[in-house]
Amino acid sequence: MSDWTPQISSEAGPIYRGLADAIAGDIKSGRLRPGDRLPPLRRLAEFLEIDLTTVSRGYAEAQSRGLIESQVGRGTFVADTSRRTPAGTSRRGDEIDMTMNLPPEPKDPALLARMREGLSAVSADLTSLLRYQSPVGADIDRQAASGWLAQRGLDVEPDRIAITPGTNATIFAILSVIARDGGVVLSEAITYPGAQAIARRCGCRLVGLEEDADGITPEALEQAIGTHRPRALYLNPTLNNPTTRTMPLNRRQDIAAVLRRHGLPLIEDDACGALPVSAPPPIAFLAPELTWFIGGLAKIFGGGLRLAFTVAPDARCAYQLGQALKTTAVMPPMLSAAVMTHWIENGTADLVRDFVRAETAARQAIAGDILKNFDVEGQPEALNIWLRLPEGTSRADMVARMQGMRIGILPSDPFVVSGERPEALRICLGGPIDQEELRTALSHLANTLVAGYWHG
Repeated sequence: MSDWTPQISSEAGPIYRGLADAIAGDIKSGRLRPGDRLPPLRRLAEFLEIDLTTVSRGYAEAQSRGLIESQVGRGTFVADTSRRTPAGTSRRGDEIDMTMNLPPEPKDPALLARMREGLSAVSADLTSLLRYQSPVGADIDRQAASGWLAQRGLDVEPDRIAITPGTNATIFAILSVIARDGGVVLSEAITYPGAQAIARRCGCRLVGLEEDADGITPEALEQAIGTHRPRALYLNPTLNNPTTRTMPLNRRQDIAAVLRRHGLPLIEDDACGALPVSAPPPIAFLAPELTWFIGGLAKIFGGGLRLAFTVAPDARCAYQLGQALKTTAVMPPMLSAAVMTHWIENGTADLVRDFVRAETAARQAIAGDILKNFDVEGQPEALNIWLRLPEGTSRADMVARMQGMRIGILPSDPFVVSGERPEALRICLGGPIDQEELRTALSHLANTLVAGYWHG
């Protein structure tokens, strides 16, 4: 049914999600049947008068829900749900969102056995873990977090630490404390899109700063402080998402000096900071009295834990953060926190991190080899690469061409805070795929670029 056209509800939120909802609704009503072919991305974009990237994201969302299947060289088809696992059985893995930056998943039986043992060990105290508890986490979990953070060079007392329900919820809570009446928040010009969405929800406006190869410049920060009177600075300075750049120590010192001169709070998103064997100390080490440090765990152990180890500037700020989190999340996920503490205490956490380090380095090597003739940024410990496309190449077309490959690809659009959106892609290297699947997907990408299909 290549002539199918969706009816997108004006109340569906983002257009791409509305497109996925329309596909789901038409499958339910019988208008779309298993095996029906959906219109090509470009044709549907022209009919709906929307950007090609939006249609591509809509198809990707529908595919993540298991509604459609894309086949390279053939097109996109309505999935045949009759071939799936019967109702009542668990297939959570089918719902994975490959556009997220995911860590490689361990396959080693011995490591998996150690991880499962953690679940078994904490189940002995299951009843207490199901009770309401402190909004900043239990003392035992904050003690474990203190030990884990010491490996990042942060020697902090547990009363400054909060166990929080993931990075996004933590950024939201911090902004509700330090920018409750809105205002400007400064950031990198190209940065994590979640921060942009959260800032908007909090009534704040993100303003991107000029960057060079080492990150934001102290001159740009000084000027923006004078111009915008910001409430805070948000930075992702170690293995930046999406560029993979790491701000060197001398630049961190310069930025910390500017922050101290103006008393400007910093939200330091250290999502991947624990992965490098040797990384510069966090800015929180250089300006602890101003920094809200978020040590996310999703990029090492998996987003399903919904955990971050957050360090507030002082104990009073930690209390304020806890009250803000209590309003929205009540408390951190105690089962996850107990498992994480067990893993830290018996060494499993270190083993998982070491696996992710080694596997990520191997995948970066594969990407570097296959895409060596293209403009690629990547680091051995980064979960993604940042690919600047050759002149004349459309990022939207390339996303469309890669439909059906089990690899997460996003165009530059959601990452850009200010300035022109470059013809670039964030390409995720992790998740459930293995090295061979990754090699196949990247080879297809390289061949597509070389063949010049974007001109069609």
